[in-house]
Amino acid sequence: MKKQYHILNGDSLKNQFPEKINGEIIVARECLVDGNVKGDNLKEFFHSRAEFISSYDGYIEQDYYDKTVPEIQKMLDIIDNAEVNLWFEDDLFCQVNFWFVLSLLFNSTSNNSIYLIRPKAHNQYGFGGLNELELQLVYEERTLLTSLDKLSGLWKYYQNEDFDNLLKTASELESEYPFILTAVKAHLDRIPSKGNLGRPSESLIQIMKDLNTDQFNLVFREFCKRESIYGFGDLQVKRLFDNIIKNH
Repeated sequence: MKKQYHILNGDSLKNQFPEKINGEIIVARECLVDGNVKGDNLKEFFHSRAEFISSYDGYIEQDYYDKTVPEIQKMLDIIDNAEVNLWFEDDLFCQVNFWFVLSLLFNSTSNNSIYLIRPKAHNQYGFGGLNELELQLVYEERTLLTSLDKLSGLWKYYQNEDFDNLLKTASELESEYPFILTAVKAHLDRIPSKGNLGRPSESLIQIMKDLNTDQFNLVFREFCKRESIYGFGDLQVKRLFDNIIKNH
């Protein structure tokens, strides 16, 4: 029987993970949708990420090396000829982490069966809205990933801001994985242009107008409803929100 691994996108899913599902649990403790992701190798990449994570209130660079890097190392240590289950949702936050994990696996292991497990419908609650039985059901309906070379290439295109190839590859994968193209388009909509701050910031400005408030908790809650495709947490939205308040 093949050894099983479960790579989860965050600790919240780990806390509700069904006991009946066997396998080693690894947590992707990243938010690659936000901040510097540059680095020609993992050492440089870790440095970029640790430096960025320390810009969040209450975090220091060592936190990244203590909490995130060990989990990435576990991914690199996955044995060959195993079953690897990737628990990731459709929003951009999850998708970018998913692309990164796939890139790691594709380049470090061989003969592994890699499966994707995702909620049946995209919404702001994702796995968090499922009970233990429902989580078992989505696991049983997991999808064996194919086109791994193209899927793993998404990360490099994202990392290098190669928007043309990112969109091209997502379009080529659309028939198998339509949710990837949706996430890529949402990412491209983030890019500011002349007179436009990018979709997330423009949405926040509209929400503040619609609700007639600049109370962050109210704005954040509404943003999660309207822009669930991004999957942003409060840290990501607060960064955008503070910039709007400061400059506009």
